[in-house]
Amino acid sequence: MQANKIISERISVKAKRRIIIASGIMLFLIAVVILFISPFAKYLIQKNGEKWLGRQVKMGWLYLNPLTGNATIKNLKILEPGGDTIFFSAKEISVSVSILKIIRKSYEIKKLSINNPVIWIIQNKKQLNFDDLIKKFSPGKTESDTLEGHHFSILRISINNGEFHYVEKSIHVNYFIKNVNIESPGKWWNVDTVAVKFSFISGTSTGEIKGNGSINLKDLNYRMALDIKKFDLDIIQQYFKDLSNYGWFSANLDASLKTTGNITDEENLNASGMIAVNDFHLGKSADDDYVSFSKLVMKITKMAPKSFEYNYDSIILTKPYIKYEIYDKLDNLGRMFGKGASDIKAVNAQRSFRFNLIIEIADYVKVLAKNFFMSNYKIGRLALYNGSFQFNDFSLNEKFSITANPLNIIADSISKKNKRVAIFLRSNIKPYGDLAVDLSINPNDTGEFDLSYRLRKLPIAVFNPYIITFTSFPLERGTLELNGKWNVRNSKIQSDNHLVIIDPRLAVRLKRKEAKRLPVPLLLAFIRERDNLIEYEIPVKGDLKDPKFNLWNVVFKLLGNILIKPPSTPFITHVKHVNSEIDKFLAVVWMTKQATISSSQKEFLTEMHDFLKKNPEASISVTPEEYEAKEKEYVLFYEAKKKYWLVSHKMDGPSLGIKDSAIIDKMNVKDSLFVHYLNSHAGDSMMFTLQERCNAFLGKTGIQDSGKNKTAGSRIVEARYIQLVKTRENSFLSFFKEPEIAHRIHFQKAVYSVPYNGFSFYKIDYNGDIPKNLKKAYTQMNELNGNR
Repeated sequence: MQANKIISERISVKAKRRIIIASGIMLFLIAVVILFISPFAKYLIQKNGEKWLGRQVKMGWLYLNPLTGNATIKNLKILEPGGDTIFFSAKEISVSVSILKIIRKSYEIKKLSINNPVIWIIQNKKQLNFDDLIKKFSPGKTESDTLEGHHFSILRISINNGEFHYVEKSIHVNYFIKNVNIESPGKWWNVDTVAVKFSFISGTSTGEIKGNGSINLKDLNYRMALDIKKFDLDIIQQYFKDLSNYGWFSANLDASLKTTGNITDEENLNASGMIAVNDFHLGKSADDDYVSFSKLVMKITKMAPKSFEYNYDSIILTKPYIKYEIYDKLDNLGRMFGKGASDIKAVNAQRSFRFNLIIEIADYVKVLAKNFFMSNYKIGRLALYNGSFQFNDFSLNEKFSITANPLNIIADSISKKNKRVAIFLRSNIKPYGDLAVDLSINPNDTGEFDLSYRLRKLPIAVFNPYIITFTSFPLERGTLELNGKWNVRNSKIQSDNHLVIIDPRLAVRLKRKEAKRLPVPLLLAFIRERDNLIEYEIPVKGDLKDPKFNLWNVVFKLLGNILIKPPSTPFITHVKHVNSEIDKFLAVVWMTKQATISSSQKEFLTEMHDFLKKNPEASISVTPEEYEAKEKEYVLFYEAKKKYWLVSHKMDGPSLGIKDSAIIDKMNVKDSLFVHYLNSHAGDSMMFTLQERCNAFLGKTGIQDSGKNKTAGSRIVEARYIQLVKTRENSFLSFFKEPEIAHRIHFQKAVYSVPYNGFSFYKIDYNGDIPKNLKKAYTQMNELNGNR
């Protein structure tokens, strides 16, 4: 037994040794496999990358453990096909696969982590740089049948600190986002829904987007919650260039939204929350806006287009600004987008092979809004605050400009369930005037509404650029007022419109070749009523689609003025009040570019001189009110025409005579030869106005100059303007040279504004009531001017 025991122990020792040796060999082999499989796998992948993926693959280090199913790749780079530019890169990719489940035809990625990935998505029209990969890895019919019965799951997906680049070659879009972080619990083979949480920031500017949601991969229903903070929309600027000949766009976005819907059905949307577009700017350049606003905020209670539900707590637009300009050719919008928006239409016509984000967004908004008026819509508050709408017309011989500012529009409780919706508009008119509009409309029938409006205290001298162009007679006095009421039922109009022009007075006729000469003084004599008033009722009737204006009422009123001059009007008292407000002070009006005292003004100033001489205690205060912008515009035109005259006649400045100056002054600023010369020798395609080209031409130092030196031109105009102002002052003071009078003329600091009468003037204040003889001389001066 002892022997058997010894033998058994020897056998046991040998077995143990064999097991240990075998285990050691196995561990050694495993270690060898693990040690060498990683570099071997790296070698295979890098060698066959182009064969498998159609593109070269590079990596810094690969760790592969076939026993645990873990793999790690460091510094992976996948290049574009046939090139050396990077398509995809990552600092580290870690993956963990469940090895045992593969036996049961269940392929489960337990964890996939990608750190610092960078991906480039490059598009050229409708082609993408990864189309080849989609085609290569899309399973065919045979492959789909082969995969049947196999289960695929991918769990715990994370992308950390990623960077996604997007380039569109055909329209030069280059945009990227960074700090991209995506987390998902993944997708089980027997579950259709995938949940995801994500965040990223703008790579080119500022802003952050966070969100979470889920999508059903079978029916494509989705749920999403978004939180957006000051996200710069600079990508829109790049697509905007594709739609326009020039221009600038900028804005940023805030939002807090919860949405559900379906990817394949755009109308199938249910959204609530808030959207705010901030610091919106669209215009010629970064400092020249055509449209802008401080903030547009939309608070959505519920928006579900498919079920005809549009319920908004409020829609508020703050500080909107719109500038519309007319040029000799087209307007500012036509210049930007082509005549009739032809540039936008051209891009839209190429949508089958040309993507533009702006057009896609616009079409999506159309889809969301198309059911609005058919729905039971509700808006708690609709408001526009502190708006500014500016209109400039450069197609005339001088600039016309008028602005509604501040403009406010307010409407509360807009609902289709209400019988009436009230909308109120209030605005000041710059330089003078105010506008009020009250609208009460049936939300279920736009052909049923009541409208009342009132435009007050608008000086007709504002319209001198038009009046001078068509008559050659500027107006230096007069106030336009317009009010009316419209009652519309079943689209049938019943309205009363009342036009009043208070105390219109003509200034001296401008003798220019381009100005048409109409007998305006004679016409005014016919149409004016007593107390220098023009008053007309303008009835408008008919249908909204075809309104009728009764011209005969105006004709009969005109005949009545000619024959009987009716003495009674409810506005006579108002006219007298306005006149008394205007006549509280004396004034010497300077026609544009006028430097010396006219004959009518001479008589008045002589009377003032005599009055001061007879009354040693009397003194006057003179306040120049300068229409600087208009004066400089006239100086600019004259100096540009003078320079053109000197160049075209090969003359120098000293040889310019009085006759030449008179010809230059009367020369039409739209003279075809002058304009052609400007276009050839000054400015560029981005100078749309004659004023800009004249300024550039005036600033040129030689024919080879680029013509863009606006500053030099402005300095010349400024010097000539200062000279003009000083000459006027000297001309005025020449009537009061005597020492005993001179010290009693007190010049005040000039006021720079747009004068109510449309011309620069000297406001003359006298301490006390204006003496009768002075007032008589002043009245005679104005009557003489008005009858010319």
